[in-house]
Amino acid sequence: MKVDHNKVEIFSLDKKIWRGLTITDSAARQIRYLLKNEPTMLGLRLNVKQSGCAGFSYILDKVTKTNDNDQIYEHEGARLYVPLKAMPFIDGTELDYVQEGLNYLFKFKNPKAKYACGCGESFSPLSD
Repeated sequence: MKVDHNKVEIFSLDKKIWRGLTITDSAARQIRYLLKNEPTMLGLRLNVKQSGCAGFSYILDKVTKTNDNDQIYEHEGARLYVPLKAMPFIDGTELDYVQEGLNYLFKFKNPKAKYACGCGESFSPLSD
């Protein structure tokens, strides 16, 4: 397979032009439920780290303190905090909360993911 190095996408965190993230109604309900049970919680932080069988894993953490570099997305009172450094990997992602069998879980629909592992916990980003 021939690789065209002239098509490598360069990410600039300074451009601050992002499509953003979307929170579905179902995900917003679940985040609000979590907020109701934890009074110090402000929302959830979505981040990525290198790991998993496909390369990157999603990380969802409770937010009790904001960071200066957080991008904040809100839907129906539910807030999703995203560190600026994660945006090149997850820009355009939809966060959903779904039932799969007997389990309920947050699901990520990431247009930047080229490959995802079978369990959906990790992904490999697109490279143009």
